[in-house]
Amino acid sequence: MSPLAHYSPSELSQLKDLNLSGKKLSTLPPEIGQLKQLKSLDLSRNNLKNLPPKIGQLKQLKVLNVSNNELTNLPTEFGQLIKLKSLDISSNDLKGLPLEIGLLKELKFLNLFNNHLEILSPEIGQLKQLKLLNLTVNNLTGLPPEIGQLTQLKSLYLFRNKLSSLPSEIGQLIKLRSLKLHRNSLGNLSPEIRQLKQLKSLNLSVNRLRNLPSEIGQLTQLKSLDLSKNGLSNLPSEIGQLTKLRSLQLHNNSLKNLPPELAQLIKLKSLDLNHNRLETLPSGIEQLTKLKLLPLSNNQLKTLPPEIGLLTKLESINLYNNKLETLPPEIGLLTKLESLNLYNNQLETLPPEIGLLTKLKSLNLYNNKLETLPPEIGLLTKLKSLNLSDNQLETLPPEIGLLTKLKSIGLYNNQLKALPLEIILLTKLKSLDTSENQITQAELTKLNWLLPHLDIRNQSRHYRI
Repeated sequence: MSPLAHYSPSELSQLKDLNLSGKKLSTLPPEIGQLKQLKSLDLSRNNLKNLPPKIGQLKQLKVLNVSNNELTNLPTEFGQLIKLKSLDISSNDLKGLPLEIGLLKELKFLNLFNNHLEILSPEIGQLKQLKLLNLTVNNLTGLPPEIGQLTQLKSLYLFRNKLSSLPSEIGQLIKLRSLKLHRNSLGNLSPEIRQLKQLKSLNLSVNRLRNLPSEIGQLTQLKSLDLSKNGLSNLPSEIGQLTKLRSLQLHNNSLKNLPPELAQLIKLKSLDLNHNRLETLPSGIEQLTKLKLLPLSNNQLKTLPPEIGLLTKLESINLYNNKLETLPPEIGLLTKLESLNLYNNQLETLPPEIGLLTKLKSLNLYNNKLETLPPEIGLLTKLKSLNLSDNQLETLPPEIGLLTKLKSIGLYNNQLKALPLEIILLTKLKSLDTSENQITQAELTKLNWLLPHLDIRNQSRHYRI
């Protein structure tokens, strides 16, 4: 039975909103053409393979949602929906759009996410009122020059396509605020990108960029810029002109150094430099005093500048997989740090100032060359996780007993012959790995008796009471 069968003809003619979402429809009810006053129609999450020509009779329609169906094409009568403002055709099987799409002059929102579009017809340029165009997850290899006619566009989403270049006309989208181009095959950016003066968010991650045009520096309204997972080996000095940036993602590139102009980005809160080839940090980095997140893992850093201590708002700094031999005493000024990850470095000592990081909850020092720990380690009273595995520790300081919130300690592969008596004060400890040390089984058995909820791993044996 038709889902509209219970409506009288007069009711159908006055109906303004109709929701047929998730009704398992394979065809539209025959009465669809009678809905002369309909303004909103939701046909999402059905099994529709096509739309009947009668759809064109809905002259008052403003909102149409046909997402999550099996549509392979749209009828030419679609062009008769001249009052349409919002059209959602996402998650269908469209390979193209009818030429008549250009007749929808009042359209402001067009969602074509997750289809099979290979080309975008030039008629798209006639939709001059469009504010949002979502073409994400398609098979587009290029954009027509007519894209530049969408001068009211504020958001353009093109990620996960097959774009290798952008037309120069992209620079005509002067009202654009958000441009998402990640997961394409872009090898370069056209200089015309400089015309996007209102752009606030630009995502270019997972492309094939080897360099950036100097014109990138003219996007002075940018607050978020993602350049991660490209092949960048350097940045233009003009990057320093983006003084409104809050977030700059540069991880997974081939950067060996950074321009000193980076220090001009004084509003940055997040600077991700993971997985590059950095040997030093740029001079002037201490000017980035609003930084909260500074991932630096998987680089080739041998030292940190003392100025790092001026970044007093840092909450997280990842330094694992570098070549650090020492930490500057100024590390102790980063008193907001809650996590400090230093595994896979070459640290031989820790500065006493490490004890000033009293908000630390996690400290990972796995695989370094530590022979001792400073007694100030006992000041880290909020620590819950401490990993000291794969070092050269012969003893632990008795102050370890002050870390009463510890739940996990990793001591695997050190040179420990005994544990300090104060370890029994760690009543919240749940996991202790002492494998590959020289601690006797008798001592561990006694410790397990004193801390009955503790799991102790020692070489190939696993003790638990």
